[in-house]
Amino acid sequence: MPPALTHRQLAIFRAIMQHGNLSRAAEVTTSSQPTLSRELARLEYLLGFDLFDRVRGRLRPTVRALALMQEVERSFVGLDQIAARAQELRTMSTGRLRLACLPALAQAFVPSALGAFTQALPQAAVSIFPEESPWLEQAMSEQRFDLGLSETQQAPTGVTLKPLLQVNEVAVLPRGHALARFDVLTPQHFEGQRFISLAVDDSYRQAIDHMFAQAGVSRTMVLETASAAAVCAMVRQGLGVAIVNPLTALALAGPELLVRPLSVAIAFQVSLLLPELAAPHPLRDALVTAMETTAEEMQRTLALQNK
Repeated sequence: MPPALTHRQLAIFRAIMQHGNLSRAAEVTTSSQPTLSRELARLEYLLGFDLFDRVRGRLRPTVRALALMQEVERSFVGLDQIAARAQELRTMSTGRLRLACLPALAQAFVPSALGAFTQALPQAAVSIFPEESPWLEQAMSEQRFDLGLSETQQAPTGVTLKPLLQVNEVAVLPRGHALARFDVLTPQHFEGQRFISLAVDDSYRQAIDHMFAQAGVSRTMVLETASAAAVCAMVRQGLGVAIVNPLTALALAGPELLVRPLSVAIAFQVSLLLPELAAPHPLRDALVTAMETTAEEMQRTLALQNK
C-alpha cells in the first residue's frame, strides 16, 4: 500500500524545497525547526527513502526529492486554483477565463486569437496555462480549465472535442540556404543536410523520421530540442534546416527564417477542448469565436504561401 501522507507533511517538504533550509521553511509554515525536523524524518520514514543529503549543515535535495517535488507542485497548483475559484464564487464575480494550451500554441496561435478577443472585450481577463500532453488532457478531464487547445484527436473523458485547424508541417531554412531556391521541398532535398529535430518522443518527430525512412533519405542529425520555437531559433542561426509546425513557422518567419511547403503532407491538427461538466464561463463562447476566426485566417494565409 502507498504511504499515508498528510497535506501538512507535503507542505513542509515543499517549503524546505523552495527555501533550501529549515529556518526559512519554519518561518513560512509558522512552525519551529525541531518540529520541521521531526516531520521531515517522519515523511522520509513513510516514503522509505531519504529526501535530502545533509551537507555541512545544509539540506541538498536528492534525485528522488526533485522527482517528488514535481508531483507535489501539481497538487498545490490545483489547490491554488480551487481557492481562487472559491473566491470568485464568494464575490459572485466571473473571474478570469482560464485557458490551457500546448506551449507551442501559447507562442504561435493564442496571441493572435487574444488580439481579436480583447479588441471586442478589452476588460476581459484571461489566464493562459501552457501545459504539455498528457497533463493538459488530464486537467481538462478534471474540469480545471474553461477551455483548452491541444493536438489530440481523441476527446478526453468529460470533454467535448471540436477540430479547429488542420494544416501541414513545413520546412524552415536559414537565409541564403541552397534549398531556398526550391518552391516545394521533397524528402530527397534533405539528403545529407544538417538537420535540427524535435525531441525523440515527439509524435511529429516520429512522423518526420518515418517520412525520411520511407524515402530512404539520410540526414546529418546534429541538434534536437522539445520546442519548435527553439528549433526555429537554431535554424535562424544557420545551424541546420528543420521541419516544424506551420503556426510556429508563420509566427517566426522573416528574412532570417524562410518557410517552404513539403511535397509530402504531415498533418498538424489543433483541437478545441470544452469541459462538459463545469458551468461554462460567460465569456467562453466569445473566445471560441475569436479562435475560430483566427484559425480560418491562418488557414488562408498558409494556403496562399503554399501556392
